[in-house]
Amino acid sequence: MKVSGRIRVGIGGWSYKPWRETFYPPEIKSSQELEWASRQVTSIEINSTFYRLQKPAVFAKWRDATPDDFLFSIKAPRFIVQRKSLADGVDGVHRFMASGIAELHHKLGSILWQLDPAHTFESDDLSRFLGALPKSIDTRPLRHALNVRHESFRDKNFIACAREHGVAVVFEDDNHHPAIAEVTADFVYARLRRSEASQPTGYSKAALHDWCKRAQAWAAGAQPEDLPRVESSAPKHVARDVFVFFINGAKERAPAAARELIAALACRS
Repeated sequence: MKVSGRIRVGIGGWSYKPWRETFYPPEIKSSQELEWASRQVTSIEINSTFYRLQKPAVFAKWRDATPDDFLFSIKAPRFIVQRKSLADGVDGVHRFMASGIAELHHKLGSILWQLDPAHTFESDDLSRFLGALPKSIDTRPLRHALNVRHESFRDKNFIACAREHGVAVVFEDDNHHPAIAEVTADFVYARLRRSEASQPTGYSKAALHDWCKRAQAWAAGAQPEDLPRVESSAPKHVARDVFVFFINGAKERAPAAARELIAALACRS
């Protein structure tokens, strides 16, 4: 029997004014948006945490509004990752971890660390930073995903560093940032940013079909053959959980893209 990890598909946040026209039914109040959205997709990337720390009660409220098997991804604060020396932000990491994210309990799926587009690869600094990321919180294992946005990270030493620390390298699909499809952790994290307003489902049916196959390949422990990589070697072939988020591009189409991919995956299971 073929063993695969769980594939989760989602969007960034849940409060976006155009979604009142393209996603939410008229009867859904703004206070009900997370409750409703979390039953249409299987994961949501929380972006508000990038701009400010939230209180424990807020995380608990989000946890209680969502289904039991739902997972959040939390975007780490910019005061940690938007700096020249990442290692100098380690104290901020501890502050972030103590802010209340543990209140998500088992619904804390992963933490996204998004670097500034101008941040270049510095091996020693990055290794110190990744080594300082906690492996668990309240006995719950943590998953960390690193979103790099500079061409200097197309480096085998970077891939080796990420694998050493068990941090997933985010695959970002857009026209502006390097696309690096290396599997470096026990899960895969992809951010798809090519949604088009002219497509009712953001991505064409053919494109979503391709992403369906790629997500299933990752989940089964393989690496998609049609995505750009830095090196030819691959990690051990084991089942992995996969997170796929439709982020930005024509953001008004993101929920439709996510739901279409979820349907496509269901048909191919």
